[in-house]
Amino acid sequence: MLNIGIDMVEIDRIRKILKRNKNFLGFILGEIEFKQLEKRNFPCSSVAANFCGKEAFVKSIGCGIFSFNMKHIQIIRNELSQPEILLGSEVSKIIGSNLSFSISITHTKTTALAVVVSS
Repeated sequence: MLNIGIDMVEIDRIRKILKRNKNFLGFILGEIEFKQLEKRNFPCSSVAANFCGKEAFVKSIGCGIFSFNMKHIQIIRNELSQPEILLGSEVSKIIGSNLSFSISITHTKTTALAVVVSS
């Protein structure tokens, strides 16, 4: 059975959070995705897209976003710049290893969107 999760956020909302809370990036980003986004100077559109990817992931497995530490769900870009989901061991233990995931991320000037399909 396929499960789908989708999330959308206004990029300006993330921009405002980043201005108010300097710890936000450390709270939501895992080590690899932090380093990838740091190389690009943390573009708000990409931070928003990663945030949406995490939200879409937990929706696809039927949980709330705060069921896990957000840092343990990483949205990384592979060598072809395609987004992929990298799960920390504590998340993998909870959901099991027999699920696979596909993620698609996009954004406009104002909105970021992510869709995750799990099977």
